[in-house]
Amino acid sequence: MDIRIQAIHFDISEKLTAFINKKAERLARHNVNMTAADFTLKVVKPETAMNKEAVVKVTVPQQNEIVATKTADSFEEAVDLALEAIERQLEKNKAKK
Repeated sequence: MDIRIQAIHFDISEKLTAFINKKAERLARHNVNMTAADFTLKVVKPETAMNKEAVVKVTVPQQNEIVATKTADSFEEAVDLALEAIERQLEKNKAKK
């Protein structure tokens, strides 16, 4: 699976990169057909609470692209929330088949 991480308007830390890679690998176990996961992280309106946004796009062949956008106090929390939403969408798609 191809994992791409894009940080907009800030420099991403090694710790955050490792966290995202670990979470993406865990997500890949849910659906072995997954080909790519794109993570876009950005700071929305600096100096306020709930200003870290994570957009996660997952590509699965023969399915529409699955996208989740979440905002939280930290990037880790936003990524966790977005991945939970992705997992729910994957389960829903699996149930339809």
